[in-house]
Amino acid sequence: MSQQHPDSTPKLDTGGGHLDDSRSTSLEKDIAAAIVPENAQEIDPVAERRVLRKIDLFLIPLMWVGYGLVYYDKAILGSAVLFGMTRDLSLSVVDASTSPPTTSTQRLSWATSIFYFGMLAGLYPLAFLQQRYNLSRVLAVVVMLWGITAMLTATVTTFQGLFAQRFFLGFVESVIPPTFMCIISGYYNQAEQSLRQSWWFSSTGGWTIIGGALNYGFAQIQGGDLKRWQYIYLMAGALTVLFGLVCLAIPNSAVSAWFLKPSERIIAVERLRKGQTGVRCQQVKVSQLREAALDFKIWIIFLMMASAYTVNGAVSGFGPLIVSTFGYTTLESILLQFPLGGVCFVFILLTGYLSSKIPNIRLISLILCCFPVIAGCAMIWKSTWYHRAPAPVAGYTLIGFFGPVVSLIISIGMANVAGASKKSFTAAATFVAYCVGNIVGPQLIKTQTLKRHYPELWLGIIICYCIVIILAILLYILLSRENAKRDGVPKSEEQRDKLAFQDLTDGENPYFRYVL
Repeated sequence: MSQQHPDSTPKLDTGGGHLDDSRSTSLEKDIAAAIVPENAQEIDPVAERRVLRKIDLFLIPLMWVGYGLVYYDKAILGSAVLFGMTRDLSLSVVDASTSPPTTSTQRLSWATSIFYFGMLAGLYPLAFLQQRYNLSRVLAVVVMLWGITAMLTATVTTFQGLFAQRFFLGFVESVIPPTFMCIISGYYNQAEQSLRQSWWFSSTGGWTIIGGALNYGFAQIQGGDLKRWQYIYLMAGALTVLFGLVCLAIPNSAVSAWFLKPSERIIAVERLRKGQTGVRCQQVKVSQLREAALDFKIWIIFLMMASAYTVNGAVSGFGPLIVSTFGYTTLESILLQFPLGGVCFVFILLTGYLSSKIPNIRLISLILCCFPVIAGCAMIWKSTWYHRAPAPVAGYTLIGFFGPVVSLIISIGMANVAGASKKSFTAAATFVAYCVGNIVGPQLIKTQTLKRHYPELWLGIIICYCIVIILAILLYILLSRENAKRDGVPKSEEQRDKLAFQDLTDGENPYFRYVL
């Protein structure tokens, strides 16, 4: 191919002619190399906006529903225990040898935590399975298995059976988070990723509200052959199976996106060249995995995610139960999940929007969102818990700021790595940390300390969020220094264009720049 001067950028043909998007390319390269040349092409801004809008309209609603089902599936347990599951499966044990008798919910804590052990077991195998093979087929099969496993919860009759069922449920459910993170990084540039990650992750708050409304409806059931908590799991599983069928429509990448015209696929790929993050490569590269395992920023993200998600382990499994201790009825405790979900939903979207409009504000926003979580925990812990007390409920609502904290951690982690295998490793590592936080959170709840307002839980979360703040400051300093060092290296626009789709990591590519 003849060389061109960096400023003489060829014009992209966006006409309706036939474009062969199936010509072969080496497995070692990014699949984008099959449809775009080495040198950059100029893109019509109007056409780019049209393509971006099409991608948004197809991917984001699917991902919002998909991750919403993930969150709802985990949070069901918190409502199910109020609907008789604790009694039916012997998840609480009364110790009559003490005076007065004490109740232990350690079995319920482990029922919550063991789900995340299953996720830990499934994250890396399923993350690399979706990288190596056809995305839609892998996703569809695993999601339908997840739906069937969820429905089988209704057949469980002992707490041991529930432990086994929740382990396998976590295993198959682990395919969703890392896959969605990689999809976003393969369709959007760095400036766009934070907003799009926030869109699908906002379902954490949205489905807290939707799930609460559904569970409130099931609470009205009187009689019938099944228990109320069994109906909830049957419905959640059935919805998940339907979503699994829809997953068959998700394309392997922007290169083969059926909802785009051939010319629009080229635009979808070419627009990612400047960010140097690539689209998709289906070869698992050991060198990239080795680099990821030794990358300081991935481990900082890991520690931030594990610390930030301790609160979710408590809220998703015990939220309604905790609120009921403030003097509210079962139904009121479910409805009082709505304000927390609303805070989560609104501020995930707000921080995502601000990150897309203001450069290098993500880590600053993350730090600011940690403070309401800390304040909320302190309010619950130190306020008076009398009948229908408003102060602990207000504190519980403020905890919803954990949503934007986690959303920003995901966004920062995925926007700051390149190379398909390294991105898969990072996505899986982020959600391994997510599992660690969710395993630890429920174990901090000791029913014996109820009269002292669960001090281990609230103090533990406060310490974890102080750790998040310190690590965010450290990451900001380290990434700023790395960008400054790279800015001092002479640039070649032609070389930068050629390296964009060679499936290089951020460490290998001198033209990669980190977002803060």
